[in-house]
Amino acid sequence: MRFSFQRHELPTDDPFGIARGTTTTAAVVTVEITHEGTTGVGGAAPSEYYGETAASVRDALEALRPVVEAWDDPHAGQRVANALATRLPDAAAARAAVSTALADLAARDLGVPCYRQWGLDPAAAPRTSYTVAIADPETMAERAERAVAAGYDTLKVKVGTDDDRSRIRAVRRGAPDATLRVDANCAWSPAEAIEQAGWLAERDVQFLEQPVAADDLDGLERVASATSLPICADESCVAAPDVPRVADACDLVTVKLMKCGGVRPAVEQIHAAHAHGLDVMLGCMLESNASIAPAWHLAPLVEYADLDGAALLSRDPYAGVSLDGRRADLGSITRGTGARRC
Repeated sequence: MRFSFQRHELPTDDPFGIARGTTTTAAVVTVEITHEGTTGVGGAAPSEYYGETAASVRDALEALRPVVEAWDDPHAGQRVANALATRLPDAAAARAAVSTALADLAARDLGVPCYRQWGLDPAAAPRTSYTVAIADPETMAERAERAVAAGYDTLKVKVGTDDDRSRIRAVRRGAPDATLRVDANCAWSPAEAIEQAGWLAERDVQFLEQPVAADDLDGLERVASATSLPICADESCVAAPDVPRVADACDLVTVKLMKCGGVRPAVEQIHAAHAHGLDVMLGCMLESNASIAPAWHLAPLVEYADLDGAALLSRDPYAGVSLDGRRADLGSITRGTGARRC
């Protein structure tokens, strides 16, 4: 196999603010793997929160190059996943980059879209939410109004400021009929989270994502027990082995290919969550279509989608699955994931 990768600094449409800070660019690495004239596309969107950067991903991929180039079967998914986990145990985004490219390559080699290769129903994919990042209240209201005008009927609102409630009210003014989800990204103490969750529950919020620190499972369970608002674990549930630990502390979990390490680990985490009676939201980072597209093909497995990462960028070297504002048009994909160079 021929293996190549490239780093990109992709600007966001608007400054993207969460509780941990604000960025105006997404540093990603895209991957292409070619076998017998067919090329698969994938990518990594590393997060420093999880100990990875674009530079560390490139180093990991370079170290992996001789291994990838020695592979001769794009359909050996189990063997590849095991090799990646053994060689890059602490580099989930780097593993995801190779995993997504190989998934695209394997489906292209068969001449089918990934969802069909995996036996999934494209009509079952949920609509995606659109993220309203932290800014001043008026700006957040304007972004919410703009997202609804673009066809999104569900908004995920980032919080973690000194006045979150004014921002929630502003978003509601800008999008009075939209479904709202709220994501605190670990910003609150358990006591603050309980108070805020009670307030949010009275304002018809769908669920609250990661209200407390990732390692505070007792706090997460306290919040879940104290409110009728469904609680979602994101940073607290990185991969499948984390599901049993959080199962009694939340109602749903967020699965991201960049957290867990690729397609097969994501499927394992989704099934583990369902086996524990939890719903699943398939999420993303700020990502290129090269890495978002494979996630869309897994979306029929889950109850919720937050796959807007590429839609938040002003430039992307890859096109991907087209959206009608909120739902992915998977039926239009004829081979692979649909990711392709622009």
